[in-house]
Amino acid sequence: MPLTVTPNRRQVSVPQPSVLDDSRWLAVVARDRTADGRFFYSVRTTGVYCRPSCPSRRANPAHVQFHATPVDAQAAGFRPCRRCRPDEPSLEQRHAALVAAACRTIDVSSRPPSLRELAVDAGLSAHHFHRVFRAVTGMTPRDYADVQRAARLRAALDVSTSVTEAIYAAGFESSRSFYAAADATLGMTPRAYRAGGAGLTIVHGTGQSDLGAVLVGSTERGICAVLLGDDPRALVDELRLRFPRADLVAGDDRFLETVRGVVSHVNAPSSSSPLPLDLHGTLFQQRVWQALRAIPAGSTISYGALAAHLDAPSSVRAVAQACGANPVAVIVPCHRVVGRDGALTGYRWGVERKRTLLERERR
Repeated sequence: MPLTVTPNRRQVSVPQPSVLDDSRWLAVVARDRTADGRFFYSVRTTGVYCRPSCPSRRANPAHVQFHATPVDAQAAGFRPCRRCRPDEPSLEQRHAALVAAACRTIDVSSRPPSLRELAVDAGLSAHHFHRVFRAVTGMTPRDYADVQRAARLRAALDVSTSVTEAIYAAGFESSRSFYAAADATLGMTPRAYRAGGAGLTIVHGTGQSDLGAVLVGSTERGICAVLLGDDPRALVDELRLRFPRADLVAGDDRFLETVRGVVSHVNAPSSSSPLPLDLHGTLFQQRVWQALRAIPAGSTISYGALAAHLDAPSSVRAVAQACGANPVAVIVPCHRVVGRDGALTGYRWGVERKRTLLERERR
């Protein structure tokens, strides 16, 4: 009887359709960080469980199981992966905790801590900490410290009996540093801020643009505020904070024509606005805002180039702060100023609005 030889066929596991069709498997394939924490997956052949974003070699889906929590995965007999450490806080969570601690340190410090001091506390190099802080908050540690000091400055000016008293209440070491910060962050001199727009009557109204709510404020001389946001009531509150002692009056139907004109300009920023302006700011800010209005629609300029144009090449930070203090969105086009590498850096009314404005102007 002839010998019959049966080929030695290697047993091949075929993944179950439920795994391949599961959206969680697509997240694993994409190493999607946004899925971290929503579920975990284990691999039977290795005996470990991982986060969806684990950088390890992609597992065979035939060997994959999904788990809701690390406890579930461990109860099923799997141990945590040594690369993605799914039993510990995620990298994003650890970074967020480090940045939150740094912000608390800045908040309670009488003087802004140095980048090196903050980095040492976080256990990171100065360069790495700077990059992590900016990724989490959207601003640099120094920018955050400036914002906090500005808040203390406003609070001190509101309650102090004199500007001199506010200098020390806000944590400034000298009047020189106080006035430098005041000009950059208040949009006006400290004395004018304390006046809070006393004697001014500001008519205001809100409208709806493609970028959200728009508030327009105007004195008898011209528009003094164009604010963007999501909540019209919050924009009125912002106007009141900027001019706490001004007489704010809701606009009538005739003023709504002015509001509609501003909304049209926000929706079509490539057009020029003939509306008169009444801008309240320091002399340097006025120079910056005037230079901004000369930038052609569809064009951009870096903060450094703008500072050089103003014959103040060492004042890049002051130029950036003047852009941030711009009270008239779009009409004074601070959205046309970008980082040295062309990156869309911070924008008072949101980077996404800045991107949309620039895209519309380039069409």
